[in-house]
Amino acid sequence: MKAVRKDMMEQAVALPSFEEAMPLMIAFAPNWPARKVLFRIFGTALILGSALMWLLPGADMTAEAATFKLGASVFFLLCGLALLMMHHVDNQPDAYFDPIRREVRVLQKNNRGRPQTVLRRSYESLGAARFTENLMEVFDVDGTMLMRLPIESPEVRDALRAQLAGMVNITA
Repeated sequence: MKAVRKDMMEQAVALPSFEEAMPLMIAFAPNWPARKVLFRIFGTALILGSALMWLLPGADMTAEAATFKLGASVFFLLCGLALLMMHHVDNQPDAYFDPIRREVRVLQKNNRGRPQTVLRRSYESLGAARFTENLMEVFDVDGTMLMRLPIESPEVRDALRAQLAGMVNITA
């Protein structure tokens, strides 16, 4: 019994304190920057088209035509708003690296705007991590990519390397 308690005390001592290792939060980068730009262009065009439909002269204003114009302009407006908001920065998940619990959590905002855990993995269950100058890729033990994260500064990259050292195979 004393040996088990001693082992538990040694493990508790091995955990870093909050002052020594700060948790890191990294936001995911949008996957397709070109798609994001195209959606914004088409969304803006649809919104402007919904308004210009009423301002352009030339069509007869019978009751049927006005009803059709109203329905089409509302449809264009809603589709344009959906395209503008589809790849909004607030919709991107965040990766939270916790050095105390030695785990990475992916948090996504739910429909109420509160963060919700989508993925939780301990550092020991990760296969490898590859660091480049401004990017970090995390792989599963079978070699499939779990996530690709942008790194803003060398300090964040060094802190992540220090957290994952000894538990994850790190490549440069």
